[in-house]
Amino acid sequence: MKILLGAHVSISGGLKNACAHAKNTGSNAVQIFTKNQLQWSAGELDSNEISSFKKCVISQNLTVAAHLSYLVNPGSTDEVIKEKSISGIINEIKRCGLLGIKYLVFHPGSNKYLAEEETIKQIALNLSGIIQQTAEFKDVILVLETTAGQGNQIGYRLEHIARVIELAGNSERLGVCIDTCHIFAAGYDIRTLPEYNKFMKDFENIIGFDKLKVMHLNDSLRPLGSKVDRHAPIGKGYIGLDAFRFIVNDKRLKVVPLIVETPGSDGEHKIDLDILKNMVKK
Repeated sequence: MKILLGAHVSISGGLKNACAHAKNTGSNAVQIFTKNQLQWSAGELDSNEISSFKKCVISQNLTVAAHLSYLVNPGSTDEVIKEKSISGIINEIKRCGLLGIKYLVFHPGSNKYLAEEETIKQIALNLSGIIQQTAEFKDVILVLETTAGQGNQIGYRLEHIARVIELAGNSERLGVCIDTCHIFAAGYDIRTLPEYNKFMKDFENIIGFDKLKVMHLNDSLRPLGSKVDRHAPIGKGYIGLDAFRFIVNDKRLKVVPLIVETPGSDGEHKIDLDILKNMVKK
């Protein structure tokens, strides 16, 4: 079975360098930050940078997802953080639109001063406004990532994600990213086939497979239900190999980009990707 599989790769030295990293790792799908993820601001994309990036993506037949900066928090009610977050998401949507990137992955957000339902409402309200303000970039899908549940994070239950999507108007521009490390840390066990099938059935019933746009394949350094987000190389953590074998052979996922965010650079990512490729049934 042919699948979309790759790594989160660096854009150091220019966006088009993501394509070189894709070659080095044997990726046909990649995830990138389109700018320095530790900064709020970003320089304008110039036409040459856009053109060279699009050209290399097409020549290598790459599927590309972007990940938002971790600074962004659409659940915040702090006026400064909220406005920076909204502006940051809008600017990133525009960058993705210009670069031809369809999926923009982000963590839903958190708020230590609000109850979970109120934080969910705040996230949905902000996302609804962002979607309205970026109508011209309708091809860019905002992809809510499942979380481990650290601190006051929203997204460690499937019901959180479903509720955000519902309150934001069930927009076609909202999708979901399952992160294996995060769901495991949040208490969803996928290590045996019955457990994996149960999780996927729950996902279908609560959110729906039509919303699944990206998956992050990461093992977990911490045990089941730890609520601690620490990624491990494939097969080197508490999840183990079997869960990843179920995923790469799940025909429902053959059009979903499967992205490793495991520790290390190209060499380590290639090892993880080769392990996953060798699991795929011919």
